Amino acid sequence: MRNDGRQPMEIRPVEIIPNYLEYAEGSILIKVGRTWVLCAASVEERVPPHVKGTGRGWVTAEYSLLPRSTHQRTVREVARGKLGGRTHEIQRLIGRSLRSVVDLAALGERTIWVDCDVIQADGGTRTASVTGGYLAMVLAMQRLKAQGLIANLPVQDYLGAISVGRVNGQSWLDLNYEEDSRAEVDMNVVMTGDGRFVEIQGTAEEIPFTYDELNQFLGLARSGIEQLVESEKKVFASLLGSAQPWR
Repeated sequence: MRNDGRQPMEIRPVEIIPNYLEYAEGSILIKVGRTWVLCAASVEERVPPHVKGTGRGWVTAEYSLLPRSTHQRTVREVARGKLGGRTHEIQRLIGRSLRSVVDLAALGERTIWVDCDVIQADGGTRTASVTGGYLAMVLAMQRLKAQGLIANLPVQDYLGAISVGRVNGQSWLDLNYEEDSRAEVDMNVVMTGDGRFVEIQGTAEEIPFTYDELNQFLGLARSGIEQLVESEKKVFASLLGSAQPWR
């Protein structure tokens, strides 16, 4: 048994609270166990210079740990005067992941900013940010459609992310902080709803992993992401009237 009583293939309880913020075009508070992330999607009627004039839109993300989201106070990066390497890496991961399921041409020349602020961290903050950020982004797109600015939702599939790893020689799904801190292998996996991989980040901390173990990790991740997609479908069905609102 794990320290929170879960079985190896069991994910933490997931709670999704949509429209958590009043002013954002789309917002989600996602709770994955004791990890809570507030995701807000904002729309700007402009695009970065490298996209301007192409007729295509852009989706990008920012990520931040709030000062007391962790066991000790985390200094705000604005106070340091620059982003840390970890933050920069996670922001790029979230942005790449979101763009992988968006038809940027159908979005038009506008930018969707997805801000992911970690309220409480207990492992898996980047993966929760991808899942919650995806939901917030789709809700923002629905707002554009309701305003008549786009004809259809420019999203092509579901998107989810989860961690998996080896702890004490066992393969476990959805690591919390205590498990992640002593994992022999730590892996983050992002997948689409139809089972295609967007990104795989995997590292052996001490003992290298085998090809067979890699397949086992990916199988575990897929089972977890399938459960997250089911949660996404429930949100869409409740708010948008369809579990697959882009069809």
